[in-house]
Amino acid sequence: MTERDLILNELAQGLRPMSQGIEWFDTYGPQEQSEILLFLRHHCIQARAVTEDGPESIRRAGLRPTHTPAVLIARGQIDQQLRKIADLTPVDERRKAFRLLVAVLAVADERRRERFCSGGCGHWWHGLSVTDG
Repeated sequence: MTERDLILNELAQGLRPMSQGIEWFDTYGPQEQSEILLFLRHHCIQARAVTEDGPESIRRAGLRPTHTPAVLIARGQIDQQLRKIADLTPVDERRKAFRLLVAVLAVADERRRERFCSGGCGHWWHGLSVTDG
């Protein structure tokens, strides 16, 4: 587990406010932000994100349906759209992409936890609490 893993999972689980997440994200330059977005995308795929997660993720991220990341995720083909979202380059779009990808991870991981981990699991991130980190 790295600090990045911990922060992203705390954000997705609502254990850390998004305002802190944005502050953390903004401390990195464009290259590192791209790596974080790609890392988040990978986590979303691992959590088995599906196209139907889009509307709830947009809502949780606080994005308008006309924001670029929201438009992309609404197009379906989740794997391809998550890649496009992670590849956004304008600073403003990167922040929106970050918020949306955290929300996608949250939605997908909640479903995963309910379906596959409700009786217990070995995922370290499912054992996080407010006092961790």
